Amino acid sequence: MSLQQRFETYYNEYQDMVRSLCLGYSKGDQDLTNDLVQETFIKIWGALPKFEERSSAKTWIYRICVNTCLLHIRKSKNKKTEALETNHSAIADEPTRDSSYNELYQAIGQLKELDRIIIMLVLDDLPYPEIAEITGITEGNLRVKISRAKQKLNKLLSNHGR
Repeated sequence: MSLQQRFETYYNEYQDMVRSLCLGYSKGDQDLTNDLVQETFIKIWGALPKFEERSSAKTWIYRICVNTCLLHIRKSKNKKTEALETNHSAIADEPTRDSSYNELYQAIGQLKELDRIIIMLVLDDLPYPEIAEITGITEGNLRVKISRAKQKLNKLLSNHGR
């Protein structure tokens, strides 16, 4: 299989997964989501010749996506961009989503960066060992982070409903 065929296969198979992760990271901002998805796949294309398939393609692609999102967070903090913190209205512009789905993404957007990514991976039903590998933290630490993030989400969602 040629490099281009492998890339097209990965793109077709994993674009929804990457989009979902980026959407959660971007707090529902469609433009930022599109930029992050594109940037992720550009990085995948660039790294594909070196991919030795020691891990699954899914894990490898998740890792690239997570790193792309985390790098964007660092760059945004350095630029002191406030648009990301105030632009929650983009979620409501998506007509196919119901209001509880929108509320969930808004709540996820209020989590710390790594917690945001971890919760998106949990929502994608990835097994904990795979999430630990992708995020580079121990499985024990991961379980603690997931528990705390769920508590925070429950609090945010229950406060939002009042």
